[in-house]
Amino acid sequence: MEEIRTPKPHHLIYGTLKDYLTGEELTDTDDERTRQDLSRMIVEDRGYPRDTLQARLKIETFFTHNFVTSVIDLTITLGNQLFMILRYGPGSLVSRERAAIAAARVLFPDYCVPFAVVTNGRDAELLDTRTGKILGYGLESIPDYETGKVMLESITCFPSYKGTQKEKELRILNAFDLERCCY
Repeated sequence: MEEIRTPKPHHLIYGTLKDYLTGEELTDTDDERTRQDLSRMIVEDRGYPRDTLQARLKIETFFTHNFVTSVIDLTITLGNQLFMILRYGPGSLVSRERAAIAAARVLFPDYCVPFAVVTNGRDAELLDTRTGKILGYGLESIPDYETGKVMLESITCFPSYKGTQKEKELRILNAFDLERCCY
């Protein structure tokens, strides 16, 4: 039987806070405070209705004795179509690009989510998940609601990855999201 490794917590915990989108009670950490600020920005500054956002979708993988739960911090739906995912993580953005692209390619079984955002809360990159190219830099590169609708009209969503391609993307997600610091 394979050993399953799970990381130990390593964040300062301040108590609890209410989720901006759902009102759910969450553990209050520095990272969660940043996630809440990002949700607030997407609704209040970028104009997305709350009902177009879904928080904390998960993709679970198990490779090389490592069970990993990858969290999609925010998923934005426009016109009944997944439009964009947003993944938060402290530190460097470049180290998070490939995992965000992998997540967007396998999250939904019918098609790949066309856009992904990686952010550390102070900076961001908007990514085209088909090509992997960076479309914009900075928090201002996150499209507002009206721009998002125009962007969605101008693209053709490509099919979700299947078979070997899907497994490769899941392996990438597993490797990038594995927390090695806490064993």
